[in-house]
Amino acid sequence: MDTKFLKIMSRNIGQKMTRAMEEIYDLAGGVFNINSPKQLGLILFEKLGLPPVKKTKTGYSTDVTVLEKLKNQHPLPEKILEFRMLTKLRSTYVDAMPALINPKTLRVHGSFNQTVAATGRLSSSNPNFQNIPIRTEMGREIRKAFCAQEKDHFILAADYSQVELRIMAHLSEDPNLVAAFKQDADIHTHTAAMVFNLKQEDITSDMRRTAKVINFGIMYGAGAHRISQELNISHGDAGAIIKAYFERYTGVKDYIEKTITECKELGYASTLYGRKRPIQDINSENRNLQEAAKRAAINMPVQGTAADIIKIAMIRMHDWMKKENLKSKMILQVHDELVFEVHPDELELLKKQVPAIMELAGKLIVPLKVDVGVGKDWYEAH
Repeated sequence: MDTKFLKIMSRNIGQKMTRAMEEIYDLAGGVFNINSPKQLGLILFEKLGLPPVKKTKTGYSTDVTVLEKLKNQHPLPEKILEFRMLTKLRSTYVDAMPALINPKTLRVHGSFNQTVAATGRLSSSNPNFQNIPIRTEMGREIRKAFCAQEKDHFILAADYSQVELRIMAHLSEDPNLVAAFKQDADIHTHTAAMVFNLKQEDITSDMRRTAKVINFGIMYGAGAHRISQELNISHGDAGAIIKAYFERYTGVKDYIEKTITECKELGYASTLYGRKRPIQDINSENRNLQEAAKRAAINMPVQGTAADIIKIAMIRMHDWMKKENLKSKMILQVHDELVFEVHPDELELLKKQVPAIMELAGKLIVPLKVDVGVGKDWYEAH
């Protein structure tokens, strides 16, 4: 852990927070407690006259969903979101990490939990390595602090590419989805071309983003309401896009319907390897509970199988590294990614063997693909 880098980053974030605070006060027309939802609510909805989205017991809601909806109507909500992001980065990660360093090993040692996530994914705690931010450039920069302990060593990151979509292709046997992965196509561009009935070269970045939201949303059981929120489009437009998706990927539609039917009969959903998750509310008379259970039933075979595959890969990796008596170490698992600290003499070997072992960990009708990056720190390895 590079504590010098974290100190510099903390100072830089502090300067950005000061500038953001000054801009917030200018936009609000006065000084107020930015961390007070009550005071912020009065500024947004009474002083500035923005339309209230929802209320809490104590007044106006100013949570992230509210601010996201308002940010196109006035610059203040977006600046508040930026300030909150900076505050969380500094307090939760940048300033907190150095205190977690073990004085004997000079490393941070977290816990990995086998039986917390319902789908079987590993979860992480004290600290949560799997929650290191990736959505913003500043958040991603925190990974620069995760470096090899020895100066001449490397960090190698190996990440399964679109593993859940590949598992969906296997489970559903949808011919269009299977063909796309066998051709090593860009799956989001491929989906956009099918949904919008255009040639792939005519797909815009916005269309590809729409397809990406649909591709992943379908696996989590997202309906028109959720998709409309994600894409900031009307409920009707979202419904039309989902309809077009299922018209092109009929195998996925059939698989989802079959999975829900089987779950209603059996009371559980299973991974490809037979690990079961009880879905208790699948036959509930409460519509909201049943809909949530349906989403869980759809997602369990996909996300659960991805969890099984990476655990198989980890076991095989451990056995191989032990057998070869390697100096390199597997140091981290972040959902679909394995991170290694690599001895310089073993770098070329691991660059070849890590993806080979990971890609053979699951036997699907479409190929598994692993992207590998190398650097002096975790950020550089991406």
